[in-house]
Amino acid sequence: MPDLRSFLKSLEEKRELIRIDEAFSPKFEIPAILKHFDGKEALLFEKVKGYDTRIVGGICGTRERILDALKVRNDNLYERLSYAISKPSRCEVGDGPVKEVVKEGGVEGVPILTHFEKDPGPYITSGILYTRIPDESVENISFHRLLVLNDKKMTLRIVPRHLHRITQMAAKSGFKSLDVSISIGLHPALMVAAASPVPFGVSEFGVANTLMNGELKLTKCEYVDALAPADAELVIEGSLHLDEKTSEGPFVDLTGTYDVQRSQPIIEVKGMMHREDYIYEALLPSGSEHKLLMGMPPEVRIWEYVRNITPTVRGINMTLGGCGWLHCVVSFEKIREGDPKNILMAIFAANPSVKHAIVVDSDIDPFDMEQVEWAIATRFKADEDLLIIPNVRVSSLDPASDQEKELGCKVGIDATRPLHKPAEKFIKAEIPVSDEFRKLIEKYSHKNLG
Repeated sequence: MPDLRSFLKSLEEKRELIRIDEAFSPKFEIPAILKHFDGKEALLFEKVKGYDTRIVGGICGTRERILDALKVRNDNLYERLSYAISKPSRCEVGDGPVKEVVKEGGVEGVPILTHFEKDPGPYITSGILYTRIPDESVENISFHRLLVLNDKKMTLRIVPRHLHRITQMAAKSGFKSLDVSISIGLHPALMVAAASPVPFGVSEFGVANTLMNGELKLTKCEYVDALAPADAELVIEGSLHLDEKTSEGPFVDLTGTYDVQRSQPIIEVKGMMHREDYIYEALLPSGSEHKLLMGMPPEVRIWEYVRNITPTVRGINMTLGGCGWLHCVVSFEKIREGDPKNILMAIFAANPSVKHAIVVDSDIDPFDMEQVEWAIATRFKADEDLLIIPNVRVSSLDPASDQEKELGCKVGIDATRPLHKPAEKFIKAEIPVSDEFRKLIEKYSHKNLG
């Protein structure tokens, strides 16, 4: 069964996992090391100051690792995700290794990280939260940052999506709380599913099960009426109180800046279940792992919208430089002059959080930002190719916008070559060489590297 440990083993075999034997503190020290290795190898901290539990971080720190976990390539990622969202499969329910230790009480003893100087306390950042509406017709699994208030209380940030809708439905029906599970230490496929923009009513567990070829097994919690992955490292069980709130934040979000404080609901911790030697999974806020898990899954919706305009999409990149959330590049084969602006509008419709969108021709790799910038430099004419949309909904994470009203400005850049001009004027010159000569060049490159 694919789980975090099996993925760690594969990373170690590929030399993409570094084991750290020296003991470091979960307050600032481990986050600082995670930041130093951000976007590089995953890290397994064998010792943690003050705790007996190991910590792992950076699991989904590169796009390539996420693709490898899903067993896909860039060119078939969107088909795979789209299929899983449209064809979720029911999970088997039974016992699993997460039930090796079951105990009542709070989160004392869990090495939860304090990441940044102005953090109000330790934050759980890699946990996926499960709950369902009281009549059990709809369940939701999604990422939520969780601020630890004390041993038995946490608060979380709820954005106006599915969990927000479920809490409203429950409150309207007279319920005071919802049972929840918070699962930590999971296979990347399950984390991608939890971050995916699925329609309301579609189970993210079902999406993950399809991505994992039917190998995801769930288990029932011991202290609350909720489900959780049977092979998770750790599951926290609790009640989400609908009528009790406290201040949440400031939290360092995708932009690397502090988000605003908000009044948010409280979770009362009832108990935990975990593997006997569980590994606590950390996720550095504003790091590449955070940006990739937030940015990659929504690319599938952009792909679906753009395909309504053109079937020839080379790739979509919610860029790391754009925080995985605010900038999007789409590469496609241009056929008609009007297509680029239609595609720009489709990007904004598919993901309202996108602030700046760029469309480029299919000869430009959307994941190579030097190529993208070159396309802007040589193919973009501002008085004809710039799209500006003022006073429109933007992401609440954008510090340049009105974060309370979520109002700002969107900009679209058409960096495709004009069809009425000769194509030769916009194609990079190449030096003709034979395959044999190219191999010789590569030989010297490897020699210098080695």
